[in-house]
Amino acid sequence: DLDRLRHATDEAAVGKISGAVGAYNHIDPRVEELVCDELGIGFEPISSQVVQRDRIAWFLNAIAVTGAGVEKMAVEVRHLQRTEVREAEEAFGKGQKGSSAMPHKRNPILSERMAGCARVLRANAMVGLENIALWHERDISHSSAERIVLPDSCILLDYMLQKWTRLIDGLVVDTERMRANLDLSHRLVFSEAMLLALIDTGMLREEAYRVVQESAMTAWQEGRDFGELIAANPGVRAVMTPAEVAAVLDPCRHAAGRDVIFARLEALSFDD
Repeated sequence: DLDRLRHATDEAAVGKISGAVGAYNHIDPRVEELVCDELGIGFEPISSQVVQRDRIAWFLNAIAVTGAGVEKMAVEVRHLQRTEVREAEEAFGKGQKGSSAMPHKRNPILSERMAGCARVLRANAMVGLENIALWHERDISHSSAERIVLPDSCILLDYMLQKWTRLIDGLVVDTERMRANLDLSHRLVFSEAMLLALIDTGMLREEAYRVVQESAMTAWQEGRDFGELIAANPGVRAVMTPAEVAAVLDPCRHAAGRDVIFARLEALSFDD
């Protein structure tokens, strides 16, 4: 998102000194180049009375996309903080109130706020798109709208990023609750791993799928442990040892790529 914003900013940061209709009829084009170079911005190669507004629309959409990225994470926090999930929650200080009427409530207020702010950014981006088509490429109907949406979008995104940083720094994660929620699935989350493990033994995919699904459906319908059912399945016992089955059912297998992911994250630079 930062790369998109930088690129969109460079695209939007251009000027024009090409006359009333962009024809350079009363000024040398070199003046435009010199002035824009002095200001550290690009110049519009072909302009009308104004710089083309698709540049501004792109900039506003890049802001909206960045805001949507914040919203995406905020929605996840909101879901994780639901009473029946409760795997993560926003920091909740002593004396803080989640509801004036219900003292027990601990609402994800910052995440909810981020979701609302992202909607405003998307609406502002739509204004940018509406501003692209101008009458004979020279009316100023875009101006009044841009005087509102440009500063508002920039300031609002800055606000969102600051609040989101604060939220993440104080995020409370409940690993025990995560494990408890995994256990509620009766280990059905390992069905894919078992399918692939059986295929690796040489079993045909359709047969492996049938074997795993048979145990999975029993686990669903009878509330039994998938791991125990699959380990006792005759089709599995014929090609895998109990130790091999146990290795497939190890939760750590699902985090096998974490070191690579964290290394990639650390390689990203946010200093600029």
